[in-house]
Amino acid sequence: MAHSTKKLGMMFTVAGWILGILLLTLAFSKILDQQNNPNQSISTLQTPAFQEVVLTRNRNGQYIFGGEINHHKVTFLVDTGATITAIPGELQQALGLKRGPATSVSTANGLTTAYLTRLDQLAIGEIELFDVNASLIPNMGVDQILLGMNVLKHFELVQRGDELMIRHYR
Repeated sequence: MAHSTKKLGMMFTVAGWILGILLLTLAFSKILDQQNNPNQSISTLQTPAFQEVVLTRNRNGQYIFGGEINHHKVTFLVDTGATITAIPGELQQALGLKRGPATSVSTANGLTTAYLTRLDQLAIGEIELFDVNASLIPNMGVDQILLGMNVLKHFELVQRGDELMIRHYR
């Protein structure tokens, strides 16, 4: 009887350690996600004259945030070096996008083929744009959508310290 009690106690101890490690892993994963994307939920300041969101820079110096394309949640990366908003080709079906004409584009990884597309809706917080040009890039190698200057040109952008203010005048 003492042997089975000792065995049961050992099993509970091992189960407790496994559960503790799983909980720590989940906690650290959440902390890392927050460091990579400190803007997982952004709020929009609404005034009669403008709408404004403020983004916080992540630990890599990038502005990554949650938004929407065609009412589907996506993750954007602000990319002032991108002429047009670039979407990983793997998201085409999930976002309900049609692949348009092929074009050659220059990326950080060199020349590649992209396919033009149109977005019915793009949202940054409560700021919405409609009928937006974009490109689908197969094998882009990232899971974020690069928010390019074709979208950013509609906003006033002000960077101070670790924050980027995006303001849309009505």
